[in-house]
Amino acid sequence: MTAGWNAGALVIFGITGDLAAKMTLPALYWLEQRGELRCPVIGAATARLSRAEFTELARRSLEKAVNDFDPAVFARLARRLSYLSGGATDPELYEGLGERLAATGRPLYYLALPPSLFAPVVERLAAAGLLADARVALEKPFGTDLASAQELRRRLDAVLDERQLLLVDHFLGKEPVTEIEYLRFANHVLARLWDRDSVAAIQITMAEKLDVAGRGRFYDQVGALRDVVQNHLLQLLALVAMDAPVGSSVADLRAKKLEVFRAIPAVEPGDCVRGQYEGYQGVPGVAAGSDTETYVALKLAIDDWRWAGVPIFLRAGKCLPASATEVRLIFEDTPRLRFLPDAARVEANQLVLRISPDPAFRLRLSGLDSAEQWRPVRLDTTFERDLGTPRSPYERLLADALSGDDRLFAWQDAVEESWRILRPALAYPRPARSYAPGTWGPSAADELVDGYPAWQPPWLPSPA
Repeated sequence: MTAGWNAGALVIFGITGDLAAKMTLPALYWLEQRGELRCPVIGAATARLSRAEFTELARRSLEKAVNDFDPAVFARLARRLSYLSGGATDPELYEGLGERLAATGRPLYYLALPPSLFAPVVERLAAAGLLADARVALEKPFGTDLASAQELRRRLDAVLDERQLLLVDHFLGKEPVTEIEYLRFANHVLARLWDRDSVAAIQITMAEKLDVAGRGRFYDQVGALRDVVQNHLLQLLALVAMDAPVGSSVADLRAKKLEVFRAIPAVEPGDCVRGQYEGYQGVPGVAAGSDTETYVALKLAIDDWRWAGVPIFLRAGKCLPASATEVRLIFEDTPRLRFLPDAARVEANQLVLRISPDPAFRLRLSGLDSAEQWRPVRLDTTFERDLGTPRSPYERLLADALSGDDRLFAWQDAVEESWRILRPALAYPRPARSYAPGTWGPSAADELVDGYPAWQPPWLPSPA
């Protein structure tokens, strides 16, 4: 938390873009609906629009994105909205912004822009004298490798105090992700199981059924490692693996997460399986002969007292059989006690935290049925049923950014450590192996877990 800091104005660069239409504007609408938006909102983009034209554009976007759109809520939001047109490097844009902010102070600048513009925009804000008592939120990705992340940091540090910077990864705003530390450390029964004495392996899956159609040019320059592993999955792993923070401050939480990152050795290229679904190279925008991975599976280790010897497997991909994100802890086998009928068939217990869809928690046990056959016994609960309807990730993150709460944001040390971990796999990539759409990736991913528990199919919600 940045003590005593509340935004006097929200400035959104790139307000006419796709991210703003689908995520940022709906989040502002819901904050207005709850009565939690208390400052003016200034949108900035290159399009030459009057305030009335921008307001109408915002209305049309929200009517598409928001169920049960309420004109009265939008009318309140519209009174907060204003617009400035200009390119990200136009001096006139910053002059106009300075005039708008003269009466408010404490601006939060949200850059929904291509990453190549992050440093230039922040440097122009500094040159215009618009960073005093301000904060800046950047939308991931933060660099494309370790060197570029360090160069971005160098340029930002020249004009910003790191405490002024928020690194937005919307994945960290998802309800079950924010709950992990409370589930772990507020429940004795879980805390006692959460280490190398009980856990045989950890699997984290982020599967998407969709292909990259319509995003070929963007995706071909990124790939699965940069798109979701470097940020989403490594941040999730840090929450899963960290020790309990010593206090409630942001610094306490970050210290424990950073310990995890620093304890992870850089991945060996041979422990990283890259795949590309058949037909990817026919997607518009994808370069001929592209070797970009649409699937990745990797094996990691954490060299600390809690997790030494426990293999961690991450996988993510497009065109897989289902869309689901989950964390799965597979526990050590039960001792083969003689009194247990057919003891060798007792399956290892598992704990599953489903991030999406329909966030939920499962503990899988084993029980003996009436025919003396071992069957799985599943103890399930859904977060929405027991904890209430969650906020959307962007609503949660914007509310926190406006109020000075930093807990759910990434930070530069963690970003650099995550790039360090992936550096060998990015620098010396093995060829991407072909896989058929609708399968769980190339067969080499199964070889990666040879000798350990096999990849588990994601836990999906029951059909309605």
